Amino acid sequence: MKVTSPTIATPFAQVVELVDTQVSKTCVRKNVPVRPRPWVQPPNRTSYFLMDIISALALAIAPGLAISLYIYWADKFDPEPRHLLFKSFFLGALATGPAILLENWLIDGNETLEAIPLAVKAFVFIALVEEGCKFAVTYFFAYKHPEFNEPFDGITYAVMVSMGFATLENIFYVFEHGLGVGFLRMFTAIPAHAFFGIIQGYFMGMAKFRHSGNWLLWVGLLLATLLHGAYDFSLLKSDEPILIFGAIASLALGYRFAQQAIVLHQHISPFKEGKGEPKPEDEELPPF
Repeated sequence: MKVTSPTIATPFAQVVELVDTQVSKTCVRKNVPVRPRPWVQPPNRTSYFLMDIISALALAIAPGLAISLYIYWADKFDPEPRHLLFKSFFLGALATGPAILLENWLIDGNETLEAIPLAVKAFVFIALVEEGCKFAVTYFFAYKHPEFNEPFDGITYAVMVSMGFATLENIFYVFEHGLGVGFLRMFTAIPAHAFFGIIQGYFMGMAKFRHSGNWLLWVGLLLATLLHGAYDFSLLKSDEPILIFGAIASLALGYRFAQQAIVLHQHISPFKEGKGEPKPEDEELPPF
């Protein structure tokens, strides 16, 4: 008995089937003989599965890589060594592990915390945990490195760490919830992580090259956490749709903040033409 391969209801399979159907209809309508097309094979579970995996990975990884490249090009006066940027990205991805474990324990695994208000969960159990993990990686790996030799480097390394974190997190989301969620996060959650990273990195750059400026490290962490918490709280409060505008406002504020931070640190770069040897400690950093 001939066994017919089952139809696989996957996004790639559906696209192939739709295109094949439309081509066949066109040939029939124009009285053109339908010839066998070698690229259209009977539905195959393995091939469709592999194509869906590749499509999902591409969608999940592309936004983080694109933003990383943008920041790399924005560091135009003294670009950082690429191997350090790759390491930062990789360490940021690894930071998702402790962040997920800690979040799950705080939110799901501890029964005594069930009565905690949603705002505390959003601002502390999610935003502070994630921003704290990213902050720790940037501080211990890059902050005291000799290559961290101008204020803009704070932005560069913090964004690389954030994009590594966001990219691995995005892969989890895409494979769990589908390509639609991945497409939405391309314009929301991934840029948001970049904005939070730029805020942290901006203040790291100020802290390193200002006398007695270590307190600015905590200002950066606090502001990134507050903005991240406001974004998450607006999305978690699903019973009040009006709060979705809070998430949009958080993204807009983060974008504006990040845009100014990049311009300001580019402006005071000691490696700009005509400034001679770098002496960032002598630069007067403008207030944000």
